[in-house]
Amino acid sequence: MIRTGAFALACCVVAAAAPAQTAAAPAAASAPAATAAPDPRPDDSNAQRAISQPGNNAPMWRSVRDTGGTSTLPGAEKGVLIQPFTQYPGSRWTTAGEAWRQVRNQWIIPYGGALLFIVVLAIALFYWRKGALGGHVPDTGRVIERFTPFERAAHWANAGAFVVLAVSGLTMAFGKFILLPLIGSTLFGWLSWLLKTAHNLVGPLFAVSLVIVLITFFKDNIANRADIAWLARAGGMFSDHEIPSHRFNAGEKGVYWWGAFFPGLIVVASGLALDGLLPFWGGLRSEMQITHLVHSTVAILMMCVLIGHIYMGTLGMKDALKAMKTGYVDEGWAREHHELWYDDIRAGKIPAQRSAEPAQAPLARPGAQA
Repeated sequence: MIRTGAFALACCVVAAAAPAQTAAAPAAASAPAATAAPDPRPDDSNAQRAISQPGNNAPMWRSVRDTGGTSTLPGAEKGVLIQPFTQYPGSRWTTAGEAWRQVRNQWIIPYGGALLFIVVLAIALFYWRKGALGGHVPDTGRVIERFTPFERAAHWANAGAFVVLAVSGLTMAFGKFILLPLIGSTLFGWLSWLLKTAHNLVGPLFAVSLVIVLITFFKDNIANRADIAWLARAGGMFSDHEIPSHRFNAGEKGVYWWGAFFPGLIVVASGLALDGLLPFWGGLRSEMQITHLVHSTVAILMMCVLIGHIYMGTLGMKDALKAMKTGYVDEGWAREHHELWYDDIRAGKIPAQRSAEPAQAPLARPGAQA
């Protein structure tokens, strides 16, 4: 399509110059041959190249580079076929478009893929050596509400949108190198189109649900002194019992801020710009290229953090997934993983639904002597 447009543009230029050449022909014919100026044009190297190198359109592309044509499309750069020529110091890149392509293919794709692989491998090794955390305090049969229906609905909506965006984004980034050789160009083409369409449609849902999640869980993710003690001992991850924490421990708060809040807002803003939904940004090609690099880089970092969150919410911690599915956890689970939160609920400082409490001895602290 671009080549056809360039050819049409060249034809228009030739057609515009033709009347002037026709009008000048009689005058040139009546002039004496002795007074005719020498032809300043160089030898017809383009014609010779067309014979010796058929299909070589490099001269045509050089002629339209840095040249703006006329276009009825609104907006800047709509009449420019190729971005302006720029020679980057110490580099072979000659245009901003080529620089963007090289950064994406030689930096973001290989290093981002390696980082994702390292994170998955580290989690697999940890699970192999440590297994699922928890289970050191027996269940009591009494349950406490950990997540309200609204909190769970907001979380699952955001989680579902994230999975669709992650799968489609990874396919667009790495599918050409991994899936294409396996399934062929036809199936890969349809799959890419389907996932790209899903990526664009689900993006606004992710943006809205992310804002709701961030607002809903904001007050419970503010740092306090208990988080310092938790971090100092790595949350007790390498011992038999965890360090006491409030509703969310320091690790979960880190996921909130560095896996959802800051990278999430950047990914949402850059994604909306790539969809053309920000009127003050994205009108120029260079702006879209910068936005894409930021979007893809931050999205990979965000996925690395949230892969750990998904692991801890499923395989990594006993009954963690049940808490988000039903909204309730056993009191033994609450005492083992979030002891300070459990104590506040029993003291009435935090309102939460609790099942009937049978008359029995108080639950012993994890690791305490009988």
